[in-house]
Amino acid sequence: MGDLLWPALALMLVFEGLLPLIAPQAWRRVFSEMLRLQDGQIRFFGLLSVGGGLLLWWFLQP
Repeated sequence: MGDLLWPALALMLVFEGLLPLIAPQAWRRVFSEMLRLQDGQIRFFGLLSVGGGLLLWWFLQP
C-alpha cells in the first residue's frame, strides 16, 4: 500500500494543477460557481468523488 500512496498523491497533484496552469480564468470561474452551491450539493459531489475513487481502486486491484 505504501508503494502506491506517494505515486497516487503525486498524480493527484498533477491533475489538480492542470486547470489553474492551463486556464486560470476558467479555474476562477469554476470556484466562483462552487461558492454559489449549497452545502448539500457540495457534499453530493464529494460523495460522488469518493465513491468513484473507491470504485476505480476496487476495479484496479490485482
